[in-house]
Amino acid sequence: MTTQMFTASLVLMTLCCARQVAADDAVETAGDVLMAAIPLAGLGATVVHEEGSEGTVQFFLTLGASELATQGLKEITDKRRPNGNCCESFPSGHSSRAFAGATFIQQRYGWKYALPAYVGAAFVAYSRVEADKHFVEDVIAGAAIGIASGIVFTSPYRGVAVMPYADASSVGVHLAACW
Repeated sequence: MTTQMFTASLVLMTLCCARQVAADDAVETAGDVLMAAIPLAGLGATVVHEEGSEGTVQFFLTLGASELATQGLKEITDKRRPNGNCCESFPSGHSSRAFAGATFIQQRYGWKYALPAYVGAAFVAYSRVEADKHFVEDVIAGAAIGIASGIVFTSPYRGVAVMPYADASSVGVHLAACW
């Protein structure tokens, strides 16, 4: 899969997902569309470019864990949105979905394919703050949940993955190879 092909599929899925929103402005609408398109690009890559179902299963584990954590925290925190609407501001579901999709792509296929997805995910987070739907801490928490879900549930399709790690007593780099 070439970078151009992947980027083209991300753009195509973005255009196909334009059904989503009764948004107030173009920034919010674009964020809503990307929130769906980024994970769909990851799912599409597993269906089109992989044999078997390992990638698809990892995709659904990543998105499912992200969604469960996000919705659980929304219920527990019951935080009012900046626009005054009640009450599921923390964490941002849009950010968690977009970053879960981007991290799935990065963990499974590498940075070469993930960079456009992460740029899109960052835009999704920006759009939620700009639309007055979330505070900055809401989108940061959503991004963290999505990223953590992707790291935990996704392994490389082929090749080598390098992941930094840190705990109370050590720091280092984890190296994983698949072929």
